[in-house]
Amino acid sequence: MPRITQETINNTQVILKKAKVFTIDQLAASLSCSTPTARLKLKQWKAYTSYNQNGRYYALYNVPDFDQNDIWCFSGICFSKHGNLKKTIISLVNNSTNGLSGKQLGRILNLTPQSFLHHFKSTPGIRREKLEGVYVYYSDKPEVFNNQSALRYNSRNTYMHSHLSNEDAIIILTSIIKHHSIELDNIMELPEIKKKKLSRNTIYTFMKEHDLLKKTSD
Repeated sequence: MPRITQETINNTQVILKKAKVFTIDQLAASLSCSTPTARLKLKQWKAYTSYNQNGRYYALYNVPDFDQNDIWCFSGICFSKHGNLKKTIISLVNNSTNGLSGKQLGRILNLTPQSFLHHFKSTPGIRREKLEGVYVYYSDKPEVFNNQSALRYNSRNTYMHSHLSNEDAIIILTSIIKHHSIELDNIMELPEIKKKKLSRNTIYTFMKEHDLLKKTSD
């Protein structure tokens, strides 16, 4: 097979840059070379491989316009600075503030969570924990995990309290007034509280912020 000229390489790179994404067959045809030779060129050019579409697509190193998560998608074909899907998810999870749920990962990766999460039930670098019926993916490094899980727990409590409706707040206050010196655990057993399905953490946070805990028995 004749040697690939620099002119052919330059012309091919111009074509591929305009196309943005391409397959190995398209590269081999453009260079008039074998598939192994085309793969060698990809390695030399430090081209990116798609983490979806079965890794069939490539992009030249200077083509992707990566977002804040180092992800770039074009026509449903997605690439990551971190490499394949496994490396990408491990990096995203380990660099997240408070872990990532499947829905959050799907949104970042532009993928349906059901299409890939079953592969990551037990993956080195990731620790999966269930939080109120939802799987959350954390770093498996103990110190990082402790920080991430604590922040998620606190942020969830803050979110739940910030979304406490006026009606729910009135129900809690009425219950405290009606049942003088009632303890938090007993409040949770009241029919009106059970009916609203208010969590213990939500009620505790509300009472603490409004200095109502002192009204319960010591």
